[in-house]
Amino acid sequence: MDTGNETFLTEFILTGFPQNLKTRIVMFVLFLLLYTLTILGNCFIIFTVVVSPQLHNPMYFFLLNLSFLDICYSSNSLPKILLDMFSKKRRISVIGCLAQMNLGLFLGETECILLAVMAYDRYIAICFPLYYTIIMNKKVCRNVTILMWSISFITSTLPIALRPLTFCRRNRLDHFACEILALLGLACGDLSFYKTTIFFMSLFTLLAPFIFITGSYFCIILAILKIRSTDRRTKTFSTCASHLTVVLMFYGASMTMYLGQTKTFSYQLKYISLMYGVITPALNPLIYSLRNNDVKEAFQKIMDNHYVTRST
Repeated sequence: MDTGNETFLTEFILTGFPQNLKTRIVMFVLFLLLYTLTILGNCFIIFTVVVSPQLHNPMYFFLLNLSFLDICYSSNSLPKILLDMFSKKRRISVIGCLAQMNLGLFLGETECILLAVMAYDRYIAICFPLYYTIIMNKKVCRNVTILMWSISFITSTLPIALRPLTFCRRNRLDHFACEILALLGLACGDLSFYKTTIFFMSLFTLLAPFIFITGSYFCIILAILKIRSTDRRTKTFSTCASHLTVVLMFYGASMTMYLGQTKTFSYQLKYISLMYGVITPALNPLIYSLRNNDVKEAFQKIMDNHYVTRST
């Protein structure tokens, strides 16, 4: 495409916000509440896991990674969304928008892989408990984490680095934030490379981990059904139910967005993006802390030790 006579854009105007003032007020209050819960809840989990020696095991090591991811993921776009809710300009530079997009892709892909790793961790712990500490040792956990972050960084940044997006003419982005599918609707030139890349990356970072998680939980459920003790069976299933709830919410919304939407992007799907960008990061700490007796007991022990130290 000849772009010699076109003026390239330097900023976007975000037009995805509701026009009704009451609706914006409700959304602002809801988003602010969810963001506050995200920061406080995930900081609570990080603090409890780091301080409590009894939580220094693979399950909570990966949970710590998830909490850190959720803080970064929601902070990537939500503060700007809150600022723009009552702003008249709602502008963002092209560079800032691309940075937000790339960071969101990087963190989102990392969380997809991390949830699969957490499912594998539960599979080994329940189906092969005697070999758990051998298979999921510290070295393995560290190497898996490094590999997970590295692969996500490469797959999210390399395509854009090889063929940077250019924008011209239209600068009105009908979204709350810089989502790659929405940005492709404003990009110039041949977009087949980006659409093909998104499709195959979605297979790798969304569909493949989801199938892996489904298989892991199928084996886990079979193993749980073989447990004779009702109390132990209930406790084991409750532990896994927390992770499964997050998986269904996160992958359900993500696959709706990215599988089959590369040809035509419906801007109504911007509301679905709120599920994995705003709601899930806020619910993660509630699910993992309120439904997890180990976390609550560890935090209670921290508080008891603190009071004992102050009293002496």
